[in-house]
Amino acid sequence: MRQGNVQRKTTETDIRIALNLDGSGKSAVDTGIGFFDHMLTLFARHGFFDLTATCHGDLAVDAHHSVEDVGIALGKAVWEALGDKAGIVRYASFYVPMDEALAFVAVDISGRPFLVYDGGRMAPQIGGYDTELTEEFLRAFAFNAGITLHVKVLYGKNSHHKVEAVFKALGHALYEAVKVREDITGVLSTKGIL
Repeated sequence: MRQGNVQRKTTETDIRIALNLDGSGKSAVDTGIGFFDHMLTLFARHGFFDLTATCHGDLAVDAHHSVEDVGIALGKAVWEALGDKAGIVRYASFYVPMDEALAFVAVDISGRPFLVYDGGRMAPQIGGYDTELTEEFLRAFAFNAGITLHVKVLYGKNSHHKVEAVFKALGHALYEAVKVREDITGVLSTKGIL
């Protein structure tokens, strides 16, 4: 089983993440931010990842530190779970429609972290969640997982639907990219490392 366990404590957040890439989509998430918990639960379910995530953060300030730091810790858990990356498919992309919204995510597990994000226009808040934090989470996640990540919301009106489509598409794309194929010898790179 490919698993990552990360504990990260700062003066702003105290986070514990347990991730199993070869799971069945079970999750227990508690960050203190209801909408964000919902998004991480969707990510796990649609990626067929088992995920336990807790975060005690300085929510009296705002949700920024919690969301970004969970992205850091989850990215580190993915990095740990992937190990030497031998046999993984590496590349994947996925579209997810969510009612009137459509989101696209493309992943390269390259060891070269990068994020391209185009979320389009969003309402400033979804419940207690600042929609600008979606990009902060994705950046922290991509850079700590060592992946190149492209995310685009093609269209939509409802901000909840747009962000939800992004997290579902991320789960599906990452699920496909981390798959192991028997016919891939070593890593899928002419460099010999990822």
